[in-house]
Amino acid sequence: MNKKVAIIAASDSDLPVIAEAIKVLEEFEIPYEVTISSAHRSPQKTVNFVEKAHRNGVKVIIAGASLAAHLAGVVASHFPLPVIGIPLKSGALEGVDALLSTMQMPPGIPVATVGIDNAKNAGILAVQILATSDKNLEEKLIAYKKKQAETIKQKSEKLEKVGYKKYLEGK
Repeated sequence: MNKKVAIIAASDSDLPVIAEAIKVLEEFEIPYEVTISSAHRSPQKTVNFVEKAHRNGVKVIIAGASLAAHLAGVVASHFPLPVIGIPLKSGALEGVDALLSTMQMPPGIPVATVGIDNAKNAGILAVQILATSDKNLEEKLIAYKKKQAETIKQKSEKLEKVGYKKYLEGK
């Protein structure tokens, strides 16, 4: 089965956060591949992986990195399709440096950027991108969002019924 999404973690220490994107892809039954590669420590491996992913039909790449976070930008410079960057919380600036370096790309090399450590949104954004050309996936996405709305409705009704103190005791 062709992988639709490739995921690159800059380090194995990033995998617990990156796993949230993977869970979304699995929930939507989207084939993916995942690797560890660094823009700085293994630049040729990164480029080779990206070029191979494109040849093999990958439609979206998700890249997560912390600190200087150049991974998503390097990937975007070698991949002609959408790249989603996940800035990861780390270091003295707690991910703000990664956020800025991921989103502040030069003209012509865009990287869609989610919030710090928000890999779940990266997974959902990948699903949304793929759903633009897959009606079945679009329908699954609509159902997912309806389920989210229903969950909030149920929580609101419970809060209104029991009051905030009892609501919080049950959490």
